[in-house]
Amino acid sequence: MQTYLELIKAAYTNYWHYLKQSVLMQLAWENYFYGLLIISLFVWGLEAVFPWRKQQSLFRKDFWLDIFYMFFNFFLLNLLVLIALSNATALLFEDFLGLLGLSTFSFQLIEINAFPIFARIFIFFIVVDFTQWCTHRLIHRVPFLWNFHKVHHSAKQMGFAAHLRYHWMEPVLYNSLRYIPLAIIGGFSAQDVALVHFFNITIGHLNHANIHLDYGWLKYVLNNPKMHIWHHSKVLPTERKNGVNFGLTLSTWDYLFKTNYIPFSGRDIEIGFEGDENFPKGFIQQELYPFAKK
Repeated sequence: MQTYLELIKAAYTNYWHYLKQSVLMQLAWENYFYGLLIISLFVWGLEAVFPWRKQQSLFRKDFWLDIFYMFFNFFLLNLLVLIALSNATALLFEDFLGLLGLSTFSFQLIEINAFPIFARIFIFFIVVDFTQWCTHRLIHRVPFLWNFHKVHHSAKQMGFAAHLRYHWMEPVLYNSLRYIPLAIIGGFSAQDVALVHFFNITIGHLNHANIHLDYGWLKYVLNNPKMHIWHHSKVLPTERKNGVNFGLTLSTWDYLFKTNYIPFSGRDIEIGFEGDENFPKGFIQQELYPFAKK
């Protein structure tokens, strides 16, 4: 137990120092704070210049709530809960394997450090994206998990900041399920992770942005606003009641597993979910909603 507490304490201390260095611009390559700020301002600028729904205000409905969610979930949440849970998950997994006389190295099929940097980044990206696609489908199918995901789907107007509007329990689930395949592969550097992370944030922002964009033939590879709007559609066919277009960065998984759905232009469709008119409007109430829901 002492080992657990010491590692978690060290993780919190290191993250706090990292956060301070980020805000004070003492970090360059891995500065997630200003990276998020630059990406957000860039995509917001695209919304201003090339709006898809021209009647939608640049300061759309719940704009400031989503901005708060964006910075809370991207930075403060780590200080409150994610570091402890992530480290506990990693330690428990390693201890469980230890009881079996194994470790994560026992499952490694390749020596990832021997690969060129672009090959390492590609493998990391594919593993993360497919794991998240599977997790996203799970969230839509399990009622208990769907109650947490409703926070994300409660947005009634799409804009870039809606990307990071989600309940704090979601990254707990995503990180826990993502940890195992990444731990087994192992060997990734901070730069590898940063490159993939910034790319995923950019595509995620664009997916939720008020922009008329589908990337042409690349729409079969990358998720895009004209595809993702249907993921947020309030009305779907009965046979698609558990959701469509689950891709986070890649659309490929949806086309491969037949969960893609773009019947016509979704520019003016209503987004949300059944009963969203009764969903809480404030941050605290939305965070408490899944725990109060019977």
